[in-house]
Amino acid sequence: MAPPDFQPVEQAVEPGARDLLVRFPGVPSQVSRARELVTGVLGRDHPLYNDCVLLLSELATNAILHSRSGEGGSFQVSVHVSGALVRVWVRDGGSDGAPCACRTGPQSTGGRGLPLIEALSHRWGLTRENGATTVWFELLPAPALWSAEAV
Repeated sequence: MAPPDFQPVEQAVEPGARDLLVRFPGVPSQVSRARELVTGVLGRDHPLYNDCVLLLSELATNAILHSRSGEGGSFQVSVHVSGALVRVWVRDGGSDGAPCACRTGPQSTGGRGLPLIEALSHRWGLTRENGATTVWFELLPAPALWSAEAV
């Protein structure tokens, strides 16, 4: 599992990199629109597509449920692709408390978003500044553990 990184995510401009930044109204229907953003940038055939869509959905939902974004505000989503790396961040309207990657009980209906990000991402982190919270994650393809030629 990747522990959280509390440093701002760097937005370097690299040759061949693809970036997209979109602001969404803080209402539940916009979570599916945020997923469409990932589809537009990665395409459904990308090897990290499913994990990326799942983790983005968690962050967008958290932005709406646990921050001022869901109280008439908005949230921003950035998707950055460079080579094998996919980096996504969601910036919300902030809240009184910091996000918590707390463990929940098996019967709990919530509280699994950040632990899921921690489990599936290569790196992740968050920053809180100027009243906003930004949570980001990076995905890399899993290294091949064996190949057909080795068998």
